[in-house]
Amino acid sequence: MLSHAVYFSLKDRSPAAVQALVAACQKYLTGHPGTVSFAVGTVAPYDRQVNDRDFDVALEIVFESHAAHDAYQTAERRNQFVAEQATTWAHVRVFDVDLVTHG
Repeated sequence: MLSHAVYFSLKDRSPAAVQALVAACQKYLTGHPGTVSFAVGTVAPYDRQVNDRDFDVALEIVFESHAAHDAYQTAERRNQFVAEQATTWAHVRVFDVDLVTHG
């Protein structure tokens, strides 16, 4: 499995702008073939030294395979999300991780 985690920092960090991005993630990035899990949320209010708080919205999609992730990257709905939302982003960080599972 592959975890695709994306951390968005917005140009407009207002609560309305943050919620608009969360809603767009839910609209365009859910239900893609090969998705094992989907989660989107906002930065938690922890202020510990180890916490990286330089983002507004976090997205994590776990895919069953690299092939499912690669198909998602070219999917029409995902590309529409990028086209509509990219101008709102100040900075985006992407972390793709091969997951080790027990069982």
